[in-house]
Amino acid sequence: MNFSHSRAGAAATYEAAAPTLAPQGTGHGEFVLATPSPGRIDERARLRRITLQLSGAALVATLIVAVAGSLVSRHIAEQQAVHDVAQTTDLIADTAVQPALTDSMATSSVATRAGLDRLVREHILSDQVVRVKLWNATGSVLYSDEPRLVDQRFTLEDTAVKALTTPQTVADVSDLTRPENQYERGQGKLLEVYRPVWTPAGTPLLFEAYFRYQIVSDRSAQLWRGFSGVMLSTLAALVLLLIPLAWLVHAKSRAARTRHDELQRRALEASEDERRRIAATLHDGVVQDLAAIAFATAGQARQASARGEGVDAGQLQSVAASVRDSIADLRNLMTDIYPASLHTSGLAAALGDLATSNTGAPRILLDLNDDAIARLTTEQQDAAYRVAQEALRNAFRHADATTVVLRVTAVQGSRTVLEIDDDGFGFDVAAAATAVPEGHFGLSLMADTARAVGAGLIVRTSADGTTIRMEFS
Repeated sequence: MNFSHSRAGAAATYEAAAPTLAPQGTGHGEFVLATPSPGRIDERARLRRITLQLSGAALVATLIVAVAGSLVSRHIAEQQAVHDVAQTTDLIADTAVQPALTDSMATSSVATRAGLDRLVREHILSDQVVRVKLWNATGSVLYSDEPRLVDQRFTLEDTAVKALTTPQTVADVSDLTRPENQYERGQGKLLEVYRPVWTPAGTPLLFEAYFRYQIVSDRSAQLWRGFSGVMLSTLAALVLLLIPLAWLVHAKSRAARTRHDELQRRALEASEDERRRIAATLHDGVVQDLAAIAFATAGQARQASARGEGVDAGQLQSVAASVRDSIADLRNLMTDIYPASLHTSGLAAALGDLATSNTGAPRILLDLNDDAIARLTTEQQDAAYRVAQEALRNAFRHADATTVVLRVTAVQGSRTVLEIDDDGFGFDVAAAATAVPEGHFGLSLMADTARAVGAGLIVRTSADGTTIRMEFS
């Protein structure tokens, strides 16, 4: 995190690499630099979740197939039922009705229909066949088992006319709203079948039979029973095939997570080892050499003073003081590179040392929850320290803050949050989104640090100050 601050009153500029901004165009806003990744999930819970998801998917697939299968089976059943009743009607017409016709039946003589009526009532009407009609080409009802229809004239449907003019059998769902079907309306949904029959003299008449729609329902249930058996067995086989596949995917995912965690652990360990080596090299090399120089220079200053060489003594004392200041700076740098207290006493102690080592403005207030800190792994504590260190450094150097509040708290009982609040200048969101001056990599480094341990990192800025929030799952 790096601020460039102008005393003329311009807002500080916070630099980042491709952050997410909200809101746009206000000069201030919010960066979402890293999103928290889920913490470790118990493998049994993960496998249980996969199993539930697989079962849910199978259930959804079953419901979809069941609904689609029901619609398809009903459509097929209706087609087959219509075909069956058409065949039944042909059989009735050919074997029973047409042999019973006489030429006089083509007239309106009621007496000549008595034999046909007995035949219909004794041998044709049944639980399935509920109505029979015999028409002539002009639309007159020559016969029906419903006497009120006899000798009435209606307009023939186009399909009925077609059945007469081009001899064929036509079957369809009855339109009970038509006037010639007024006496069938109490029978429920019906199928009607037309086909021509001929008197001995060759006069074409139209034979019509009405069947209960229950035929379709029965056939649909029959088809559905066969279809559902095939469907359920297929889905069961699919689930049995998917279970080992899901287990394999789960195993590979677990292995990949394990490898990722191991690589991340090794990278962090390598980073810590390198920091420790650099700090040790500085302490055992440069710092010791500078300490020897400071000691020797101070001794030379005392000797010069004893000889009455006041000017030389003063210069030597100044050099010794400068070297001691450099040693102090190097010791602070070693603490920044490798804070020994972080690894010996934990994050709370290291943050306390970090706060006390920065004397002067701004004032640093600590609010540390020990239970929340205890939830963090060693790697997470190190990452939290690095982010806090960078945030404080920028608050000191660039934000003109007078007070910084550094807190570690627990939220929702299971997550730990690190927040650094300062009351300095905010930063220009647009400038942060479009430019990264050379050498200004603070935000990018903090984001990388957060992502390395699966933490989220959000930076909020306004004219009243800046808040950096790091959230651990």
